[in-house]
Amino acid sequence: MANITAAQVKELREMTGAGMMDCKKALAATDGDMDKAVDFLREKGLAGAQKKAGRIAAEGVVYIKKTDCSKKGVIVEVNAETDFVAKNEKFTSYVAEVAAQALDTKAADLDAFLAEPWALDTSLTVNEKLSSMISVIGENMHIRRFEQLREDAGFVQSYIHGGGKIGVMLDVVSDVVNDDIMAMAENVCMQIAALKPLYTSEKEVSADYLEKEKAILKAQIMNDPKESKKPEKVIEGMIQGRIKKELKEICLLDQTYVKAEDGKQSVKDYIASVAKANGANVSVKSFIRWETGEGLEKRQDNFAEEVAKQMGV
Repeated sequence: MANITAAQVKELREMTGAGMMDCKKALAATDGDMDKAVDFLREKGLAGAQKKAGRIAAEGVVYIKKTDCSKKGVIVEVNAETDFVAKNEKFTSYVAEVAAQALDTKAADLDAFLAEPWALDTSLTVNEKLSSMISVIGENMHIRRFEQLREDAGFVQSYIHGGGKIGVMLDVVSDVVNDDIMAMAENVCMQIAALKPLYTSEKEVSADYLEKEKAILKAQIMNDPKESKKPEKVIEGMIQGRIKKELKEICLLDQTYVKAEDGKQSVKDYIASVAKANGANVSVKSFIRWETGEGLEKRQDNFAEEVAKQMGV
């Protein structure tokens, strides 16, 4: 096997625009023959794909796939540069294929997932298939993330809003699984999509988070000339009251259920009422809420507000 140098990798990368690791692999596979390495990359659909890598891919979709029994689900986010491509049939079909593979993968992280054989053509890796799709579609694309949920003592429920702008998966433990219980779980998914809780319950909130919030609230009070003159005991009570209010906003089970007729019922009470009506023991273990492109540079849309409108809030 030829000794591949950094200079050769650099040259091939400049010639083809392919990624560094792809260039190194191509040279190794062709014993350092530059022309054959170029052909190798072209055959894999990799030549030219990386030339688009500098362009921001912040559009795309969040997609969810579950097993028929709803015991397991996976959520994936695949990005493209424009919303137009994100709605393209080739793109959406490809995302569905990515999700199907991610549902069954044993990969512990994204790097391992990208390195595994592409299930529909094992001569390619997942990453190589992605690169070939970039060449076909003509836009930079990323498989940004994936996460699986499994619940053998209940089920996984899901909700997709806006054609993939927001995706939610919910882990529900229940000894009864019927249409009423599933519908309740879907309503909770919509609640998560609309109101963006950070935690399932107060038990998940760390002591560090609470201490930080208390410090911020105390600073706010002390910077208010009127409030700062109050006794320490009163100030402490004010801080605790504000913390309690904040927890009701960021903890799913403590949030006010948005479809509650009296406007007072909590999500926890709503779940309990449906469980009681069906003679079931139900609890929500965890949830995942992803929004397409969150944290990336992109045009901002208030998707949560859209969901809230859909729910009649």
